[in-house]
Amino acid sequence: MNDLKQLKIALLTLGTGVAIAACSPEAPPAPPPLQGAAIGGDFELVSETGETVREADFAGQNRVIYFGYAFCPDVCPVDMQRLGQAMRIVEERDPEMAERITPIFVSVDPDRDTPEVLAEFTDNFHPRMLGLSGSREAIDAAVDSYGVYYQLGEDDGSGTYLVDHSNNAILFGPDGEPLAILPLQDQPEAIADALLRWAR
Repeated sequence: MNDLKQLKIALLTLGTGVAIAACSPEAPPAPPPLQGAAIGGDFELVSETGETVREADFAGQNRVIYFGYAFCPDVCPVDMQRLGQAMRIVEERDPEMAERITPIFVSVDPDRDTPEVLAEFTDNFHPRMLGLSGSREAIDAAVDSYGVYYQLGEDDGSGTYLVDHSNNAILFGPDGEPLAILPLQDQPEAIADALLRWAR
């Protein structure tokens, strides 16, 4: 009889626990780190195929936007290599999500970064990475909208110069909303984790 009583008590306790668990609301997902930030917006640039490209052309796509230059001797190639590797990890983990992410490299050095140069540069890192450039005025307008810094260095007389620039890769959502700054200083796995966490 005691065994039956203990069984009833156990079942009652279990049922109460299930009911409590069923009634407990799930914690809401954390908002993206850049939610509400006043960065991003329209631009009008030229793609590596020579076509005019606007921000609205990426509607419905998550986009990772990075400003740099193809002749960068160290920072840009390393950052783009990590981003390209992260994209491949996302493709393995979630192919459908990977199709909804477009990595975009915007050059701040249009005098040297022709469409042909940009195409060769971006193809080194990922087949879906798109290079954009344009007139100095168009680039500066985009730089202002996206909160980017750059400064052209002194030409040594041979057409060679460095460009000091910020190197943030910012993830924007399908409606152009800023979501997160990707951790390019980390390994590709961490970058892929951030893409999968915040992309829409």
